[in-house]
Parts: sequence; structure tokens; C-alpha cells
Amino acid sequence: MFESFIHFYDEFIKSKIDDIAEFIILEEIHTTGKTKEEILERTNKIYETMKKSLENALSEKTILPIEEAIGQSDKLTSAPFFLDEDMKEAVYWTMSIAEYNSGMGVIVACPTAGSSGVFPAVLFKAEEKLKTSKEKSLKALIVGGVVGAIIGNKATLSGSEGGCQAEVGVASAMSAAAITYLAGGSLSQIFEAISLCLINLMGLVCDPVAGLVISPCIKRNTIGVMNAFLASELALSGVSSIIPVDEVVAAMSNVGKKMAYELKETGLGGIANTPTAREIRKRIFEE
Repeated sequence: MFESFIHFYDEFIKSKIDDIAEFIILEEIHTTGKTKEEILERTNKIYETMKKSLENALSEKTILPIEEAIGQSDKLTSAPFFLDEDMKEAVYWTMSIAEYNSGMGVIVACPTAGSSGVFPAVLFKAEEKLKTSKEKSLKALIVGGVVGAIIGNKATLSGSEGGCQAEVGVASAMSAAAITYLAGGSLSQIFEAISLCLINLMGLVCDPVAGLVISPCIKRNTIGVMNAFLASELALSGVSSIIPVDEVVAAMSNVGKKMAYELKETGLGGIANTPTAREIRKRIFEE
């Protein structure tokens, strides 16, 4: 649909359409031949699946092969120390969904299963705080989706190619874009939020203990959530990332290519290669 973010921006300006999401929908109609109703129906299905995954994650006990990781999210129901109640609850939600995913629950890969807790936690908390309609949230989901598509086409969404910066990092950027739109931000502010998110998590490696999407993956979803809210807040306040978003995406791609293969989802480096992690792997696969 769009070759780059600057292409997206240029086409949006030329369209003279006020609503960013409506512009994306029209482009989708032109590209795919689908009707607006079909596009919104598909978006609603994604939204409802995200909502259901959160509900299930909060109500079901998840069993994981790494026993130390079981029930970690439940500890976040305690009173907050430094975060306010909303932010702590968002962190609780993202950990719960990430645990649910690791326990083979049905989630929306957004953009990947390993980062699936980020977007719904951010979107639903922003929706709650801003008291926006479901219709507006569906549009925010569309905005976040096109951000993921552009980054995926220009760089990668795979931890095995780009490290966790391409998974949780991109999930965070998609989320920040969505809530910046939800809060009434301009396209320029959305781009700043994306840039800030990716810059903040650039270089983040993918080092799953025992090769499983559990540790540190589940807790990395939490930094994706906090990063999204922070980047959106900065962008809406007028803070600039300095570097244009397309250049940031290119930099992320280059960093991913330069990462050692041990740091890209192989379970051979980083946290996955610590003595404790090796013991966990041995316990799971050799006993």
C-alpha cells in the first residue's frame, strides 16, 4: 500500500482527507477491492479477538514449561509503588496476555505472537482513559496496522532476523501510533511517536531461555507498553525524535543485520546463555 512513511505522508496530504484512518481505509479499498464494510468487519474481528484474549488471560490459569514463570502477572494486582494505577494495570494486562500466549492461548500476533501483549494492553487502556468509542478504537487499530505493514516491508518483524527490537520494538511503535491517533494527534506526531519507540528499543536482542517464548519475552512486553505510552506522550507534547521515521526504520534494519545470530531467537546468547538459563533448558529437555 505504502512504500515508506514519507510516501504515506505525501499521499495523505494529496488526498485532502482529514481523518488518517479513513484515508487508510480508502487506500485499502483501492488496493484490495474490498468494501469499507468488509475492512471494518475484519478489523472488528481482530479487536474482539484481542478483547477475548485479555478476558481469558485474566480469568484462566496458564501452565508454562518454565515453572518459575507461572503466575508472575498475578503479582501485579498489588497496590502500585511508583506507577499510577492505570499504568500498573496496563502492565498487568500485557503480562497476562503474554503468559496466555506462551500457554498456547488464542491471541492476535501484533505484529508477532511473542509481542502480542503490547498492542491490546495499550489500546484498551488508552480507550478507557480517553473514554473513546469502539468505532474510534477500530480506526486506531487500522492506523497501528499500517505502521506495522510499512515497517515489515522496509525492515523486518522477525526476532530471528532483527532481534526483539523487531518484535516488541515494532509492537510498541504500532501501539504508540494507534494511541497518538486516538488522542487526536497529527500524522507528524504519529511519526514522531513511532521514531521515539524504535529509537528507545533499538538494539534489543532476542534471547529466549530454552528457546521458548516465555523468559524474558513476557516481561519485555511490559517495556513495550510503557515505551508506547511514553513515546506518545512525548510526541503529543511536541518532542521531536530528530531523525525522520524512515531513517529510523532503516537504522533498525541495519542494526538487526549486524546482530550476531546468537542474539536472534536462537536461544544461544544473551540471557538464554546464562548458567541459570542453561540449567532451565537442561531441566526441560534432558530430564
